[in-house]
Amino acid sequence: MVASTDINTTRQGYQTRVARRYFALVLVAALLLISFLVDLTNGPGNFPLSMVLETLLDRSAHGIQMEVIIWDYRLPVAVTAILVGGLLALSGAQMQTVLNNPLAEPFTLGVSSAASFGAALAIVLGWSIVPGIGHMLVTVNAFVFALLTCGFILIATRVKGVGTETMVLFGIAIFFTFNAALALMQYMSSEDQLARIVFWMMGSLARASWEKIALGAVLLCLALPYSLFRTWQLTALRMGDDTALSLGIDVARLRVEMLIVISILAATAVAFVGTVGFIGLVGPHIARLIVGEDQRFFLPLSVLVGALVLSLTSIASKMITPGVIYPIGIITALIGVPVFVSLILSSRRERLS
Repeated sequence: MVASTDINTTRQGYQTRVARRYFALVLVAALLLISFLVDLTNGPGNFPLSMVLETLLDRSAHGIQMEVIIWDYRLPVAVTAILVGGLLALSGAQMQTVLNNPLAEPFTLGVSSAASFGAALAIVLGWSIVPGIGHMLVTVNAFVFALLTCGFILIATRVKGVGTETMVLFGIAIFFTFNAALALMQYMSSEDQLARIVFWMMGSLARASWEKIALGAVLLCLALPYSLFRTWQLTALRMGDDTALSLGIDVARLRVEMLIVISILAATAVAFVGTVGFIGLVGPHIARLIVGEDQRFFLPLSVLVGALVLSLTSIASKMITPGVIYPIGIITALIGVPVFVSLILSSRRERLS
């Protein structure tokens, strides 16, 4: 009788925790929808929400000028903010899981600095690894260099005796190496080229286009279900390699598969909008505080939180100074640095306790 009561209590406790996690997903999704609509209404020349919604439903409802403003400028920017935020947060969440490090994300592991160097190489010297790409030179170069960096980290996982901590150190070394190479490119550039490099490094949603949105949406729709299919394995991996191995999981193969997914997501996001730091750190960190390490909820909530944070950043970039749109990379850095410092201090306290 006592055992039956304990089982019922445990079951009810589990069901309550699951219900709270589903509620968190719904709540963040609702906040994201509100943020998306607010983003559409804000900018140089604010418009009522009713007018924006009518234009979304009928492009010609309020004339050609309103159609161009909403459909050609604001809507691509707002959608890109959500997509890039989701891509960065998902790649950061997976990176933290497979490397077992809460500080791991595309920015801190050198992916963004590699992309910046690739972009600078295209701007200053006009060099590209992929020939015949025309106006996509900067974007493709940034993507290729970000992908090569992730590939280097991926190869490092196959080296015998290299652990996750060593891979993080590899990422830090890559970060400083490409920063030095980027400084060399800046030194060699003209005033106009230097301005273009600096603007690219600040990160901007102004580069949004429907072609990029389509590609980002396809990648996110493929990567998230694939990751959710591996949730129990990723949850076990988060408890340590020994635990995962004892459950029959091929840890090396799982880590390689997820790093390939991470590489494509991170490289695509950075190539789309430039250097946007800390979204891959802040999104997973907030999600982890809400739902813990259960990857069934942690991964989708990380995507939603990352999308929400970058959407709110897009709003803030237009509201700080009326008529001026600030680069989002500046604002995400201001948000991310306090979180980054708090993570370092909390990890230090855990080691000392």
